Amino acid sequence: MNDKCAAGTGRFLENTAARVGLKLDEFGAQAVSATQEETISSTCTVFAESEIISLVARGARLDAIVRGLHRSMLQRITSMIHSVGLPPPLMLSGGVARNLAVRALLEDSTDERVVVPEQPQLMGAYGAALLALEMR
Repeated sequence: MNDKCAAGTGRFLENTAARVGLKLDEFGAQAVSATQEETISSTCTVFAESEIISLVARGARLDAIVRGLHRSMLQRITSMIHSVGLPPPLMLSGGVARNLAVRALLEDSTDERVVVPEQPQLMGAYGAALLALEMR
């Protein structure tokens, strides 16, 4: 992620949750509990937003849209995982790991158990601190 593009990141989900009026914690929970799933073909925030607007206009259920949005992001991530290989265990870090749907759909699409640290949003900072210690 950078300041111009949030494609395929937790920020992508955060932006979309705000657009549809859901708190981030509700966003993942709603995706997990959805019984249907709408197809969202883009992980580009701008294009995905257009798809969401079209789906809402056609009367699609919000929970199905939210699940489809998560699935869209996870398909991109799963594709990257398979291109580099997947030696278990699979660990998810960063703030996005706190999203229930990301973990559940990642487990579903990889057939692997996903390990999530107690405070996944701090893993990048821990890694930076360890590198700084090594450079001393």
